[in-house]
Amino acid sequence: MPDPQHALGDAAGRGWALARYVFAATLVRSADGGAVVAIVLLAHAQGLPGWVSGLLGASITAPHLFGPFIARRLDTVQDGRKVIAVSALAHGVLLGAAGLLLPVTWVVVPAGLLAVSGLFGPMLTGGVSSRLPSIAGPSQQSQRRAQSWDVASYGISGTLGPAAVAWIAAVTGPLEATLMLATAAILGAGAVLALPRQAPVADPGAVPSPGRTLVTIWRSGPLRRTLGLTVVVAFSVAALPIYAVALAPTLGGAALAGTLVAGYGVGNLVGSALLMIWSLRGDADNLTALLAAAVAITLAVVLPVPNLTTALIAFTVAGVANALFFAATLAARSEYAPAEARGQVFIWVGALKIAAGSAGTATAGTLIGGTVWLPVAAVAAVSAIAAVVCLIERTRATSQ
Repeated sequence: MPDPQHALGDAAGRGWALARYVFAATLVRSADGGAVVAIVLLAHAQGLPGWVSGLLGASITAPHLFGPFIARRLDTVQDGRKVIAVSALAHGVLLGAAGLLLPVTWVVVPAGLLAVSGLFGPMLTGGVSSRLPSIAGPSQQSQRRAQSWDVASYGISGTLGPAAVAWIAAVTGPLEATLMLATAAILGAGAVLALPRQAPVADPGAVPSPGRTLVTIWRSGPLRRTLGLTVVVAFSVAALPIYAVALAPTLGGAALAGTLVAGYGVGNLVGSALLMIWSLRGDADNLTALLAAAVAITLAVVLPVPNLTTALIAFTVAGVANALFFAATLAARSEYAPAEARGQVFIWVGALKIAAGSAGTATAGTLIGGTVWLPVAAVAAVSAIAAVVCLIERTRATSQ
């Protein structure tokens, strides 16, 4: 007969471990998510041209795509915490060095440092998330609840992190904001080491190469659909900030673009809060497709907005839907990824998601020159089609 006190102690231990996880994840992800804002603000303060600021920002984000090629170490090493901690430490040191050198040296030097720091970015996002299954507990309910907290970590670091950077830059200066992020990453490295140790794969030789892992994702129906929908939705929601900039003047002023984008960020946080109360239930593969369709619907709702209030509500609802969708993708990655490649699966999906977001921003900026609503209408249609295709594919697979 199970010992109630032992079970209670296990639950309390997992709760404390999850709290440490959220703290560590928020620290390192804030450093990753706010880095572009800090560096762009610093470049602007130095009087550098806009294209140079963009180049510096891209130096951080573009290398994320190469993260999976260094991620195999996460699944083979005896203690994955050390890999993530070293990644966070390197990211912080390189980011701080780039910020200090930008005012006093050629731009190519800090750009190179930022590019190297960007290589470690996926370790701070998907890499950290790959540690969660061993912390959350064995039941699906405990896993889903822990994933809700993980979504909250992403929401806090992705929304409040850049906002804090902008505030610190306005009060003390962009260099101080950059150094604050670097410090957060370094402190986060120590917090990662305080997480529970995850049992390594029994045979490190069984861990596949990055290319083989991508093939595994493609051959697994649930993982393939999760990756495809993650890429499509990331590409789609990246159009919202561009649309907000174009829409704001018709609602009362260009400055309202920031309000609309903030509304989307608040929606992400609200979605995270809802997930903490009511965690997702049901098959993760099915949930991912259904919630991708929900994102498509909310993107369509953003279009016919007659005033600021309705626009702000629509952007917020879109943020809520995206948070729910993201939680479903985390569940799918956790439940369908093979144990010997779990870290690589998380990082592959995360890296391609960031690349898709960058492509979505660039595409929206290109399309919006003619008709303001065209980019959002296009990506809403793409998301809806992708969701329907995945639902049909899943139905056929389960009926066979």
